Amino acid sequence: METRSSVNCSASDSQFEGIGWEASQGGTGLENVNHLAWTVANLTDWTISPSCYINLPPQTQCTQNLTVILYTFPETISISSSSGSGGVMNEGEKYRFSCDIHNVAPVQYLTVTWYKGDAMVHRESIDNPSKKPVHHSSVLSVTPTRKDNGVPFRCEALLDLLPEGPQLIASSQEFNITVHFGPDVQCHLSANLDLREGETLEGGCPVTGRPSPTVSWLKAGQPTDPAAPLSRSDTGRYTVEAKGATLIRREVSVQVLYLPSQIVELEDSEVDVGSTVSLKCSSAGNPQPQYSWDYYQTTNVMVENEDGVSHLHIHNATAYNMGSYTCHASNDIGNVSKTAGVTVKGASLECPIEITPDRMVVRYQSRGLRPAICTLTPADYTHLKEMYWQVGQGDTTDGMSWFADTDRDWDPRPVCIATFSVIGTCQKPLNFTLYKTPDSVSIRPVVGSSSAVEQREFQLQCDITSVAPAANVAVRWYRGNETFEPLRRGPLRVTGCQPENDTTCDPRDVRSPLNVSSTISITLNRTDDGAEFSCEAQLDLGPEGPLPPPNMMSSPFNVTVYYKPVINTTKLPKTIPVFRGYPEELVCEAEGQPAPKIQWLYSSDVVPRESGDTLFVSDAGVYNCSASNQVDSIYHEVNVILKEDYLPLIAGFVAVTVVAISIVFLFIYSIYYKNTKMRRYSLKNPKVDTPSSNVAHNGCDMQFPMTKLS
Repeated sequence: METRSSVNCSASDSQFEGIGWEASQGGTGLENVNHLAWTVANLTDWTISPSCYINLPPQTQCTQNLTVILYTFPETISISSSSGSGGVMNEGEKYRFSCDIHNVAPVQYLTVTWYKGDAMVHRESIDNPSKKPVHHSSVLSVTPTRKDNGVPFRCEALLDLLPEGPQLIASSQEFNITVHFGPDVQCHLSANLDLREGETLEGGCPVTGRPSPTVSWLKAGQPTDPAAPLSRSDTGRYTVEAKGATLIRREVSVQVLYLPSQIVELEDSEVDVGSTVSLKCSSAGNPQPQYSWDYYQTTNVMVENEDGVSHLHIHNATAYNMGSYTCHASNDIGNVSKTAGVTVKGASLECPIEITPDRMVVRYQSRGLRPAICTLTPADYTHLKEMYWQVGQGDTTDGMSWFADTDRDWDPRPVCIATFSVIGTCQKPLNFTLYKTPDSVSIRPVVGSSSAVEQREFQLQCDITSVAPAANVAVRWYRGNETFEPLRRGPLRVTGCQPENDTTCDPRDVRSPLNVSSTISITLNRTDDGAEFSCEAQLDLGPEGPLPPPNMMSSPFNVTVYYKPVINTTKLPKTIPVFRGYPEELVCEAEGQPAPKIQWLYSSDVVPRESGDTLFVSDAGVYNCSASNQVDSIYHEVNVILKEDYLPLIAGFVAVTVVAISIVFLFIYSIYYKNTKMRRYSLKNPKVDTPSSNVAHNGCDMQFPMTKLS
């Protein structure tokens, strides 16, 4: 490209014989000056390399080369595809995009970036040392999928001539593609296609493609509507034909699944004490239903499942066989239930046991407790054979009273059992809870560090040591004296749990003391730096437990919040003028946690003076202040502009002017002083003067005229 260029060459040494420029354009001869400009009105030599030379005595020469980069860049670039201008592509085939950049130089500074939608997919740097304009084409290979349909592609060219030159960017128009694929039959073709009753063929086995395929379904050679809801009679083998870019024909075996039908043949029954009765439960479904029964479990009841039917047999019926019997028929699609009642004539089902109190909440290692009392209601002991307490497996206590062991037995599960001559044996359990307040409650960070990063998730853990039952623990979180989390009940995590065999890490399954923890996630900002957090554990044991519920608070935990630096741009504007010879002070201050480290970055050809976060600059250029800490780094760029200081010249000119004016004034004053103040007069050619013009001389009036000497 043609451009006007001008560069000044000067010498600092006074002992030289002249300066000259040597160049293919704009060269000069040797001139006896201390500075000389190289000027070219229209620079057209792409490989020009001018040099300035200075002749020094005796017969030596100093030369300085000037690096010149002549550039050109197109206003627009174009994109094309091997698929054609329509942008239609077939899935899985390979295509090429071309990005054409005409008349660009120097091409070694060119970068071509490819974008798919908003995402960059490829970047190309040009390794070509040519300085003259060239035409460059960048190629991108693409194998599209159906997900790429409608996605725009574009290319972007960047000529980066920083820091001395500009950054030039041009982008192509977007190239949208249409991806053809299929037809695809989206179902399992190697096995049966299982569809539920009410579903459709097209829903269970959709056919996709672009352009949209034409689909038809056949059963036994006859067309069938794929959008019609299926019924259980539609099970069979089907043929699907899909016509799009290609023709696809597939055989599909369809099984229509449906939930069990309503249970039949299960009715209320009546049986004499000691006799036998059977209940029958049957249902139809696909898959075949599975059966289960709900009833009061006794040893004289037996269930048999055979040929899709379930039979429940009651042998030697007793009062404990009276009640409801519910049959459940279920498969993968759903389930149905039906209940029938059984009456045992001559038997009474009610168990007359009563426990006082019906729930006991006892503190660990407490003393002087009242026992749980097992009685009969009404108080008729005529048919009572025996009454005892059973605690755990086989551990029994005779009598009506049971005393809790508050030192070691955390889960006794006491049951009062009575045997009667008429109704046999019945029992009633006591709801018993042995509780223990925590040994300690503490708070700590999950990761281990007491510092958090602003706007990042920070987790705190409340550790509760040796508490029972852990399932009744609720945790409340505080910031200072204010709660920022409501009272939370579970889920708690058991600390240090090692599951073995049948044990679990669920606090609901263990009634003995556990070490548990609760975790919260919070997002902090810089105003939370130094904040105190604490947690409170509360044992909520219901109305039978102590009121108010026992609680324990942790010690406060201080949090340090780290946040990224912020540079004070008020003290450091983006552009600062500097007068030649008068250094300017650049102060870079930044706030952050931890305290940020300040570092100045600048060109190697300038030599400023640094003092901490202050930079004293005398040269024009770009100075970059960076502030960094553990969180992040930020940068602030300052452009220093060099200006000439004409104040000394102006002061000199004013001084010279003042001296000249003073000399003229003194000259005029001296003449005036000689002619007027010294009284020099001439007596030649006296003229008569008026009386008012008499001159007093030593107090005497002289009455003759005087003539003033000129």
